[in-house]
Amino acid sequence: MGNPLARDSEAAASRTSRLRIVVIQALVFSLFATLLVRLYYLQVVSGEAYHAQAASQSVRDIVEQPQRGLVVDDQGRPLVANRLAWVISVDRTLLGKLGGRDRREVLDRVAALTHSTRAAIEKKLITCGESGAVTGTCWNGSPFQPVPVASDVARGVALKVLEQPEQYPSVLAEQQSVRAYPQPYGVNLAHVLGYLSPITGDELTAAEKDGDDSVNGASVVGRAGVEKEYDSWLRGVPGSRSVTVDSMGRVLGDSGEIAARPGDTLVTSIDAKVQSVVEKQLAETIKTARATYDPVTHKNYVADSGAAVVLEAKTGRVVAMASQPTYDPSVWVGGITDSQLARLYSEAAGTPLLARATQGQFAPGSTWKPFMTAGALTHGFSENTLLNCSNSFRVGNRDFKNYESEAFGMITFARALEVSCNTFFYRVGYHFWQQSGGNADDVNAEDPLVDEAKTFGFGQRTGIDLPGEASGRIADRKWKLAYYKSMKSYYCGIAHKPQTDDTSDFVYQFAREFCVDGYAYRAGDAANFAIGQGDTLVTPLQLARAYAALSNGGTLYAPRVGKAIVGSDGKVIERIPPKKVGSVDLPADTLAYIDNALQGVTREGTMSWRMIGFPLDQVAIRSKTGSAEVYGKQSTSWVASYSKDYVVVMMVSQGGTGSGTSGPAVRKIWESLYGIDGESVDPKRSAIPGTLEPERLPTFAADGTILPPSTEPRDQSTRKGDN
Repeated sequence: MGNPLARDSEAAASRTSRLRIVVIQALVFSLFATLLVRLYYLQVVSGEAYHAQAASQSVRDIVEQPQRGLVVDDQGRPLVANRLAWVISVDRTLLGKLGGRDRREVLDRVAALTHSTRAAIEKKLITCGESGAVTGTCWNGSPFQPVPVASDVARGVALKVLEQPEQYPSVLAEQQSVRAYPQPYGVNLAHVLGYLSPITGDELTAAEKDGDDSVNGASVVGRAGVEKEYDSWLRGVPGSRSVTVDSMGRVLGDSGEIAARPGDTLVTSIDAKVQSVVEKQLAETIKTARATYDPVTHKNYVADSGAAVVLEAKTGRVVAMASQPTYDPSVWVGGITDSQLARLYSEAAGTPLLARATQGQFAPGSTWKPFMTAGALTHGFSENTLLNCSNSFRVGNRDFKNYESEAFGMITFARALEVSCNTFFYRVGYHFWQQSGGNADDVNAEDPLVDEAKTFGFGQRTGIDLPGEASGRIADRKWKLAYYKSMKSYYCGIAHKPQTDDTSDFVYQFAREFCVDGYAYRAGDAANFAIGQGDTLVTPLQLARAYAALSNGGTLYAPRVGKAIVGSDGKVIERIPPKKVGSVDLPADTLAYIDNALQGVTREGTMSWRMIGFPLDQVAIRSKTGSAEVYGKQSTSWVASYSKDYVVVMMVSQGGTGSGTSGPAVRKIWESLYGIDGESVDPKRSAIPGTLEPERLPTFAADGTILPPSTEPRDQSTRKGDN
């Protein structure tokens, strides 16, 4: 029958086993139910959100750099434009997914294709600020944006990347806008236009703090010229484009775009035709000077540099401005090489990056004398004053001589300007030095000639709308004391030691004298100041601005290159008017006297032999020549001239005499301005239609065409007596 206890035990075990199975089934069922609910939630309830999130992982945002604004001349001729260039970039995110060997092979292929090296490309891929980053080479843009490693490459190079993506994974080839220089009439204009380079980390940080959204890590910004001065207008505002890509980074399509806003156009007062004439004449003058024998130094003139400026006399607008030596502005496009940059700064090459017209500082020589005349005539001297133009004038134990020791006897200020008599003005300078007490140590002694030079704006920047302008220097008593304090230890260090073979007799003697009382403003300093010699320095632009004041009746303008800002839609955003910054408080009869005397320089004086046959009765030109002497160098040639419309100044460093070297070129510039052929004047032949710069702006058509402004004649009533 069996044991009843055993049967009860088996039954209990069976019930327990069934209970366990039920529990396990319940657990399994609940897990499946939970999984189903979760799947339902993911696929149905939140499906769209997760789908969008997954899709976003294959969407990449690309910053679209704006097209930079144009720079045009007064007639609408493009001076700086844009063109499309092929750029090779590397996507670091995709590159990082490749194995070490594959990564190296890709970069080696890119290096071979772009005539570079893998090491050079590696440096470009490092984000600035990271370990190993090299300033000027590292990537300063977004870490998620492809890094350009070769710019302005040949189309064939770009096609290889596009046609063989399997050979160049993570490598992109695309077209970007870069600067172009159309060079109307062959103009160079490098120092006025300036150049661009990538934004720095500090600049980007400052822009972000200011809330400036017009730049990003991949932006380029102006570094010189109008590119820098008007950068905020020219740069535009970046946009962005979202593109869908596959796992290899290949673009599948666009998924959204915010259009970039192109930069605005800068209309300048530069006239390309006049600029072309000025550049050509300056270059030819320097070339001729270098082939000309200097009887003083017994070798050809060095003619190491030069500058020329043409201003509108009544507005201060810059019509043309050239400097030599110069350079090709396109050298900056796509990134400048170390050797190219070294040449721009090379003294052996003449430091081409230096803009001589605004940054070069030179002794003005006899072009200084009209301003000394103004100071003298308003402080005791008169138009009838007669002073001896002897062949020499003794100051202390030194004889100050005339050019080639020529003498003209007792003459007036007008005649002294005509023949550029040094001893006449030595006497004027010496007179005021004695009048102030003759005390060489008195730093605060009054000097009317120094005051007059400051009134005409010398010793300070003109305020031109170009960066990096030099201030020049008025070597008065205060300057000499300051210079003594700054250089005393240097020269006393030479003077307190025995003379060595490396130190010339002149330098050693100068050091000994300077160490004792180099602060003293002596009679010789005053005499030199009166003829634009000694330590006084001016820029060609400063001199042109001062002569413009003689022409327009005494108004000093801050010279202007910019004329207006025009939007990409062709509408004028802002006009840039002439800016008056001062005035020369001279009696009208004094200005008229100087004006007549400078006409005499052109008709009968030192410039007359270069103006034979020029129709001076129809176009009256006032001028002053100068040959500035600097110890250890050859003479610097100057011609400063003006009409009632324009000012023309030319300077050639170590180029010889004023009219002898620069005279022919200045005449040709005047002939181009007024349409002069021989002795006839034909405004139709003038470089600028209608002779005068147009008041109206060029017309910007809807199709992008730029038309010259109306040739409607300006009011020429102020030119009475010049035609």
